[in-house]
Amino acid sequence: QVQLVESGGGLVQPGGSLRLSCAASGIIFSTYTMGWYRQAPGTQRELVARITSGGSTNYGLSVKGRFTISRDNAKNTVYLQMNSLKPDDTAVYYCTAGLSQDYWGQGTQVTVSS
Repeated sequence: QVQLVESGGGLVQPGGSLRLSCAASGIIFSTYTMGWYRQAPGTQRELVARITSGGSTNYGLSVKGRFTISRDNAKNTVYLQMNSLKPDDTAVYYCTAGLSQDYWGQGTQVTVSS
């Protein structure tokens, strides 16, 4: 049974930072492309960042230069470091596994507000 468990969300002021974590089980983690997506109320889910099994990364345009995705294969965990947060970053953030986002976590809420 595949499980993706996100953590690290919360309330942060504009300009602040958060680090999200996603612990995976039930997959051969090191072979999977891992990703982060987000969805704000009334909008479609959008790509935040993705990292391949080989460590190549790509980012959504709105977060490029502010967010960093990384992975620790020894811990079966993918991270999303979010800096210079803006109110527009407020959303539920989801962890995904697979090139076609085959598996999804339950999501973690990130709220950027003063």
